[in-house]
Amino acid sequence: MQIAQILSPERTLSRIEGVSKKRALEILANTIAESIPGMDADDIFRRLIAREKLGSTGIGHGIAIPHSRLPGCDATIAALITLKAPIDFDAIDGNPADVLFAMLVPDQANDEHLHTLAALAGALNEGDYRQSLRDADSAAALYAAAIAHDN
Repeated sequence: MQIAQILSPERTLSRIEGVSKKRALEILANTIAESIPGMDADDIFRRLIAREKLGSTGIGHGIAIPHSRLPGCDATIAALITLKAPIDFDAIDGNPADVLFAMLVPDQANDEHLHTLAALAGALNEGDYRQSLRDADSAAALYAAAIAHDN
């Protein structure tokens, strides 16, 4: 999986301050909707919230991968934000999250969804990669760090 294929600079925000889990999901939904014509931020937000109610997308090490299927979406879309202060994301290791990598996938993309999610989780499981994301002090630096894993 190439992160640059699913993420764009417009969907990358660094060191957001003072947010809750709900607000972070809202920021991710708005960020995606603002960059892609025809996307509805409220619908994305509701889908991300509904997915969280099924079980936390916090994978540990301060990382969360909120994700959902989205009818009308024809390719996987991602947004990445880092938080100035970590928030409780009900992660499996109990640690709060400060790196949130949201992913929307086409409604019918069963195998692709699982493969992309697994590849992203694998990348985010690498300590050096996580640290490079946390060290990014601007959106541009965060995007560059995120896609550096592609090389």
